[in-house]
Amino acid sequence: MPSPQRILLVKTSSLGDVIHNLPVASDLAARFSGIEIDWAIEEGFAEIPRLHPAVRRVFPVAVRRWRGAPFSRRTWREIASFRQQLAAETYDAVLDTQGLLKSALIARQARGAHWGYDAGSAREPLAARFYDAVFPVPKTLHAVERNRRLAAAAFGYAPPDLDYGVADTRGADARGVSVILLTASSREDKLWPDEHWVALGGALSRRGLTPLLPGGSSLERRRARDLAARIPGAQAIPPMTLTALASLFRHARLAVGVDTGLTHLAAAMRTPTLALYTATDPGLTGVLGTDWHRNLGGRGIVPPVDAVLAELQDVLA
Repeated sequence: MPSPQRILLVKTSSLGDVIHNLPVASDLAARFSGIEIDWAIEEGFAEIPRLHPAVRRVFPVAVRRWRGAPFSRRTWREIASFRQQLAAETYDAVLDTQGLLKSALIARQARGAHWGYDAGSAREPLAARFYDAVFPVPKTLHAVERNRRLAAAAFGYAPPDLDYGVADTRGADARGVSVILLTASSREDKLWPDEHWVALGGALSRRGLTPLLPGGSSLERRRARDLAARIPGAQAIPPMTLTALASLFRHARLAVGVDTGLTHLAAAMRTPTLALYTATDPGLTGVLGTDWHRNLGGRGIVPPVDAVLAELQDVLA
């Protein structure tokens, strides 16, 4: 096809998956001068694509909320409004990098050629039936590279160097002395033991760093406060928007976090990032950054504190 001028990306959730899709916008902007990129995404994560300078417009959807009230007038009004907004646009291509039935159906609401993974590559093979063209992408690749390979195959280019497109170019000398400890996860089995956090936070505090512990829900904030009270110089910080958290990462010296979307955001912001895995395998979905990053642990493996500190030696030197 001729060089595309307007593209809609469909990647609705979750937070980590959305962050993994940011390099697609960077790749397309680098390959096609003057391209306009829009993005359809769950409302709770809409701040993420807005961080990328190549994304022109964001279309929030609320599938998660709509499922909770499928028969309410508000739900149907919002669905109609979303469909009308998309129908008012015409795209050279609508690229669904999520590969789910729900994302394929969302993609079909937009006018343009609909592209996505083939049945052997999509997370839900049925999604492939709703695309006008499909492309094979190995499932053995990291999630970031799967997204990029799909776009590259669809638009006929070789992926450039990895770039999330949301961080400035300042080096480590411009960063402060804070270390962000991301202790919260939606799953109990993904948590790192409290005693480990206290030991790690104390060791980092003794090195002159200020541990900051974010928390979103009331349970997460309470846990952050309890941990901060046991770590010298640590601070539990109040709930923040994703945009504010991105800025916090941008100015941090280091981030250490469990398997959660915010840990991927830290890596995207080019913050030196160490991710701790206890219940999942980081091979295909671990942090992948352009600056210093590490993944420790795995399914049924709890990284010990001394191993974490050993990995951090290069960053702390």
